[in-house]
Amino acid sequence: MANDLTKGKTSKVLLKFTMPLFISVIFQQMYSIADSLIAGRFAGEDALAAVGASYPITNIFNAVAIGCNIGCSVVISQFFGAGQYKKVKTAASTSIISSVVLGAVLTFLGIALTPALMTAINTPENIFLDSALYLKIYVGGFIFLFVYNIANGIFTSLGDSKTSLYFLIFSSVFNVVLDYIFVVYFNMGVSGVAWATFVAQGIAGVLSLLTLLKYLKKLETQGKVELFSFPILKKIARISIPSVLQQSFVSVGNVFIQKLINGFGSSVIAGFSAAIKLNTFTINALCTFGNGVSSFTAQNLGAGKHNRIKEGMKYGSVMVVITGCVFATAYLLFNAPLIKVFMEGDGSVAAVTAGTAFLKVVAPFYCFIGIKLVGDGILRGTGTMKLFMVATFTDLVLRVVLAFLFAPIWGYMGIWYSWPIGWTTATALSLIFYFVTMKKFNKK
Repeated sequence: MANDLTKGKTSKVLLKFTMPLFISVIFQQMYSIADSLIAGRFAGEDALAAVGASYPITNIFNAVAIGCNIGCSVVISQFFGAGQYKKVKTAASTSIISSVVLGAVLTFLGIALTPALMTAINTPENIFLDSALYLKIYVGGFIFLFVYNIANGIFTSLGDSKTSLYFLIFSSVFNVVLDYIFVVYFNMGVSGVAWATFVAQGIAGVLSLLTLLKYLKKLETQGKVELFSFPILKKIARISIPSVLQQSFVSVGNVFIQKLINGFGSSVIAGFSAAIKLNTFTINALCTFGNGVSSFTAQNLGAGKHNRIKEGMKYGSVMVVITGCVFATAYLLFNAPLIKVFMEGDGSVAAVTAGTAFLKVVAPFYCFIGIKLVGDGILRGTGTMKLFMVATFTDLVLRVVLAFLFAPIWGYMGIWYSWPIGWTTATALSLIFYFVTMKKFNKK
């Protein structure tokens, strides 16, 4: 059911809207966490390393889906906030058609280029075949993930953060069950983990699309609705392309970092694989607040209620600081047990040491990156994409450059140190850009 985010007390509206998104991320992360956890515990440390080695490349494909999600969500939110429901339907159908075509093309390219991609990131020989197999199967189901993300973005833009959640909960639980069955009972190893994700993502994508089509029919409009619009596609692309570039460049940067990490051997790769899954879980959880604030901002911008955007920044920041502190406390107090959950037995000393060290370095800075994500959400919601990209690319460039500079000096610890430096600098820039943007709106 569509919800108007331009009315009501901001703190309550944001909390009610973002909580389903937050829960959704928890279940969505079950996909990748379950893959690594079951692979590590039941197929061994090399299997965990194989799944982890392909992780930065799968993130590149995910980045495209997420970027397109953001683009259609912002544009449709603005139309919905302005009460232009015919354009809402046209933008939704335009997004769906475009996503299916683009998803099919990327699926073909991903499968064809898998061996070259795994070679490019210096994947160790003992895990190369399993890593490549996992990536091929995962990319084969990418079109379903793409469709789900677009449907989720459209639901979110209409103020509905619950519908996609229901499908995601089902498919996430189903994925975990299939992981266990394929790996433990059928002894399929890494391929079993990949096929479980393929099937679960397929279910979520198809169900979300079918429900969305019924959902849009109930939105009352008069006259014929245009099925596809190039002007609206251009408007969506204006937001999507910078978002895709942002997400993709970050993922590409992580590929370079993964290549550095791969040079330290499979034990360090396994430790990093476990730690980065926990870290990604946290970052994606914080991103939900940024995405929620983005839709909130876009709707209120469309309605001309600029003061509520400032309130969105205030309460969004409070939410991410509280959430960041909870995750940071958990990772600082229980880092070793959390890393060992992913390992067969207690795992090797080298793997556990590398994973716990990463969490100790990055966890204290979750509040900083959370505030940046909220600021980014407002920049996206207002269409201020150039400043948004500058803040994000600063983080990326710093992390990659510093990782290559520090690794020869401090080993893999030098790579870990690059994270908080990049995050802190980018947060400062994002806050400056937020105040500059709001000052312009105040003048208008």
